[in-house]
Amino acid sequence: MNPHEFYTSPLVARNASPYMSRLFGAEHRIRTWRRLWIALASAQRKAGLKISAAQIRALERTIDDIDFKAAARYEKKLRHDVMAHLHAFADKAEIARPILHLGATSAFIVDNADLIIMRSALEAVRDWLINAIDALATFAKKHRALPTLGFTHYQPAQLTTVGKRAALWCYDFVRDLEEIESRLERLRFRGVKGTTGTQASFLTLFEGDAKKVDTVERAVASAFGFSACEPVTGQTYSRKVDAQVAAALAGIAASTHKFANDIRLLANLKEVEEPFETAQVGSSAMAYKRNPMRAERATGLARFVMSIATSPLHTAAEQWFERTLDDSANKRLAIPEAFLATDGTLRLVVNIARGLVVYPKTIAARVEAELPFMASENILMAGVQAGGDRQALHERIREHAQKAAAVVKLEGKPNDLIERLADDEAFANVNLRRALNPRDYTGLAPEQVNTFLREFITPIRRKHRNKLGMDAELNV
Repeated sequence: MNPHEFYTSPLVARNASPYMSRLFGAEHRIRTWRRLWIALASAQRKAGLKISAAQIRALERTIDDIDFKAAARYEKKLRHDVMAHLHAFADKAEIARPILHLGATSAFIVDNADLIIMRSALEAVRDWLINAIDALATFAKKHRALPTLGFTHYQPAQLTTVGKRAALWCYDFVRDLEEIESRLERLRFRGVKGTTGTQASFLTLFEGDAKKVDTVERAVASAFGFSACEPVTGQTYSRKVDAQVAAALAGIAASTHKFANDIRLLANLKEVEEPFETAQVGSSAMAYKRNPMRAERATGLARFVMSIATSPLHTAAEQWFERTLDDSANKRLAIPEAFLATDGTLRLVVNIARGLVVYPKTIAARVEAELPFMASENILMAGVQAGGDRQALHERIREHAQKAAAVVKLEGKPNDLIERLADDEAFANVNLRRALNPRDYTGLAPEQVNTFLREFITPIRRKHRNKLGMDAELNV
């Protein structure tokens, strides 16, 4: 078969890490199904059902022997993927066929497996977030005192620092980390619940002994590292869980979008750029271009994640009574792709943040062009202290500022406000150059960065030190 003949998801081919791609791959999913069948049978055996050790060993021995072709043949006949793989598993462990899936429904296999995989995926997202936070925090510390022009409404505003702006990006990802950790803490196993969540089939198996049903459920959950099960379910766990997870991923996407967009704007201003490799081509036609392609890709993927987040919400809302099957086709797309795309965006964020290039002279030139306007209040106060009339000086500054602005906008010339003021006798006793030190206009920005790093970043680095340094090399 020609590997290029059929559509391949760009999420796997171009963006997501191999680890995340394998998590949602068919092999890992089916092996997880088999682990659930084995865990259920083992727990039932310990609770007193007539299941032999030989039957358990047969299942364990063949857990990795997955015949996908046989399963496909079964599914074509049965129109049921879980039953197809159940038969394919039983074919490899014939002795265990009679005890496989005792009392269970498909949701026991599919839902619990989805939760197991989703937990691993959330942990991977958490680890990428830790590395993104670390990279941005390192950048923020390095440039915490470098004055730069701040923007509101994308119009020149007061000064800030390059590091303070990076701290804003970083803090958004810190919030996302807190949300992901919360999702992980609250994630529960669906458990051993039966067809409508009442556990009736398991109660029948154990002849009305509710304690044994509870023992089995706890044992299966414990086998997969879950300390708690959903207290009540229908046939499935509530799809609100998926919606909450998707919302957390969408939050990361929003943070990524903000960061990447800012980098794209800064690249246009020639102040800060993403890494650009020696042989990298910016444009097929315009050889001089250095397009922010990584930030652009991150923006596009983030937009995709935010759009996906609505699907799990619709699915949660559309569940009729104990369950309808319309969630299945949507869930198979929405959850894996949301994770794969989030994984891809965070790889890009880490890659970009670790290699950001700063151009201090360009930054200083833009500050210098705008600083005279910002310094006008300080100049006014200095003029008053030198004996001038506040109202009269204010009017002189206003007139000069209007003329200087006209020179900039209409003639394309540099801002000459300071020269105009220097020629005005009203400001003869004012040291105008002293008023033009950019660091006097950044407020507590450097100190805010230091406080943020100390109170928020240091604890994260200390707690997750073994997760730092993940490889963020891009596929393409």
